[in-house]
Amino acid sequence: QYKWLATRGVDEESILRALPPDLRRDIQRHLCLDLVRRVPFFSEMDDQLLDAICERLVSSLSTQGTYIVREGDPVTEMLFIIRGRLESSTTNGGRTGFFNSINLRPGDFCGEELLSWALLPKSSLNLPSSTRTVRALVEVEAFALRAEDLKFVANQFRRLHSKKLQHTFRYHSYHWRTWGACFIQAAWRRHKKRTVMRSLSTTESFSCPPDEQAANETEQKKEHNLASSNSSQVKQNLGVTILASRFAANTRRGAQKVKDVEMPKLQKPDEPDFSAEPDYE
Repeated sequence: QYKWLATRGVDEESILRALPPDLRRDIQRHLCLDLVRRVPFFSEMDDQLLDAICERLVSSLSTQGTYIVREGDPVTEMLFIIRGRLESSTTNGGRTGFFNSINLRPGDFCGEELLSWALLPKSSLNLPSSTRTVRALVEVEAFALRAEDLKFVANQFRRLHSKKLQHTFRYHSYHWRTWGACFIQAAWRRHKKRTVMRSLSTTESFSCPPDEQAANETEQKKEHNLASSNSSQVKQNLGVTILASRFAANTRRGAQKVKDVEMPKLQKPDEPDFSAEPDYE
């Protein structure tokens, strides 16, 4: 009913299918090419493959509050947003204390797990699971690229493999960005822990062990001829030693707290392989 209201009952896909192939290709290219080129990975393709993608895009309408896909569900299509906003969030498989959320706007896309799946040299028949929950914040109009169509394009494109494409895919992938942010946070916590431990080692190197302190006190008691000025100096040194020991103990407790707090581990995404021959079986 919503689609009928939005299109006034006009079946655009049927009209396009009834047109001659060359005219249908020109119309699809005019409607979709700029949107497809906004995807950095697709922008590396030649015009022939871009035309193949545009021909396979179909219109998609979603009402406010509609869940496009939920975390853990199979991904069946990629969506390229024309109008509206989507919320894309993840809990990293439901792990406690982890939540990441972004808003997708016109020109953005979702369902990138399907692109990773299509680029694997031996991708299985099972569709990939979504790593994010995508929900329409308002009415959303988009173009959809189905799994089987994306697989066909990926098999054709894999022949044009390039190391640069792998880095481009990583940089613009929300899954890779989330993993990279968690990796950097974990590295920073390890750095802070090492800094605290180095500070602890330095402090302990300036403080005397308990056995040595006891020996010094015994020796001091035996020295009856020590001048009063020297005696006061020894007491001052002993006070400094006690303060240093307390500081070392506090630093050790701080290091233990840093050790106890760990970042939730996020699984590294699969590497897309552009060097393998396509599997046509």
